[in-house]
Amino acid sequence: MALRRSRSGTKRLAALVAAAALVLAGCGSGGSSHPGDGRQQLTVAALPLTDSAALYLARDRGLFAKEGLDVRIQPVQQSIQALPALLKGQVDVIASANYVTYLQAYEKGTLDLRILAEGVRIAPHMMDVLVPRDSALKSPRDLAGRKVAVAVLNNIQSLTLNAILDAQGAGRPVYRQILFPQMGPALEKGQVDAVHAVEPFDSAIQGQVGARVLLDGGSGPAQGLPASGYVTTRDFVRKNPKAAAGFRRAIEAASRLAAGDPDAVRTELPKYAKVSAAQVKSLHLPAYPATADAAALRRLVQLMRQQGMLNKDIDPAPLLVT
Repeated sequence: MALRRSRSGTKRLAALVAAAALVLAGCGSGGSSHPGDGRQQLTVAALPLTDSAALYLARDRGLFAKEGLDVRIQPVQQSIQALPALLKGQVDVIASANYVTYLQAYEKGTLDLRILAEGVRIAPHMMDVLVPRDSALKSPRDLAGRKVAVAVLNNIQSLTLNAILDAQGAGRPVYRQILFPQMGPALEKGQVDAVHAVEPFDSAIQGQVGARVLLDGGSGPAQGLPASGYVTTRDFVRKNPKAAAGFRRAIEAASRLAAGDPDAVRTELPKYAKVSAAQVKSLHLPAYPATADAAALRRLVQLMRQQGMLNKDIDPAPLLVT
């Protein structure tokens, strides 16, 4: 049975999105030209996660500049926060964009989605279900009916955790929406029984509050599943075909770098995420695919359909910018 978002939760999320729209309203570029050197300026909203590593590598290694782009990065705590600004053209691209959210928006007709490049695919321990060290929860089966924190309801975290638990014949938990930075304190105060955290927050929570791993969120049916990407609108691609193609090439080059040299990612992360150079050594990184794959995205769509997160099949192939 698909999980349903409560009215109060919907109101809180709506308020969050409205507030974020005001924050982002002044930072958009709309694909404007850079006044000094002729480069086209793009504004990209991004989460401080390992998902965004290719974005920062592309910027800092000059890959965007090589394509004639000046990319400005706007940090956000949820990719959905940037959706109103994307629709208004105040943000050109959303990085670390959770595919589930944006495929749902596409199905509803609120977003004419285009995927410029793939972000990451799920790898072992890139996200974990964490519990307090002295928790009575000892196995995944103990999660049935328990309160588990996720960053956004009805999204990639609950989708994949449900799939893992279903495969093990275990019952599902009750999800509570808590932003990644607040998950550690919520767990410590007993506001939830467990948190489903993504790196680098996963390792940080383990270190800061002594949490232990109850379940590898990157295991079983979740492993290898596309988790996030670089999304925009069809209108942006239509008006800025050269910039869209250049952005895709830069991200794909950076993803190849990230996949071939994990130390490059570990060097980049402390520059934009709240993780020290010492802590970054133990992080579990996701997989960085060089190119987007419609077949892999169809697997995600199928899983969403099975859990009632989509009402109809969506062919991702036409959504990919090639």
